[in-house]
Amino acid sequence: MRNMLLGVVLAVFSVSAAMAAGPQMNIGETVVKKAIADNISMDDAVESMKLRANTLNLKKVGHQPMDKELEALGIKSRRVEIFQFCDAGIGWEMIEYQMDFAAYMPCRISLVEDANGKGWLIMVNMDFFIGAANLPPELKKKAMKIRDDLNEVIQAGAAGDL
Repeated sequence: MRNMLLGVVLAVFSVSAAMAAGPQMNIGETVVKKAIADNISMDDAVESMKLRANTLNLKKVGHQPMDKELEALGIKSRRVEIFQFCDAGIGWEMIEYQMDFAAYMPCRISLVEDANGKGWLIMVNMDFFIGAANLPPELKKKAMKIRDDLNEVIQAGAAGDL
């Protein structure tokens, strides 16, 4: 009996350890990443993103300057900022369809300075979610519009298009 109990405990521990490790994936394959052009400052890239988002009816609903937060903690870092954009109407339709979509809102674009001082714009590759979500055709069309708009925001930021 004792050996059987020990076996059950070890089996539960093994399953828990495997679940904690999670599925293996290349995280780089889940994002869209665009380098900021060499002749464009990171500040100009941010302004270009904000202007383009505004023209596409994507509201900037949040901004987290992580580098400033890290600095306040005494941690030296490079520039890292997270911008949050949303089309509230489409966002609500997604939540109404399936509330789990709330976990992916608002849409984020991060500005990250690499170790060489190069600026990058990074966001989740929405194609993974759009393809896997089994959305009704009209809602899928709206999700694809948001994806396209966010890609346009990143392109404008990377090129410094105003």
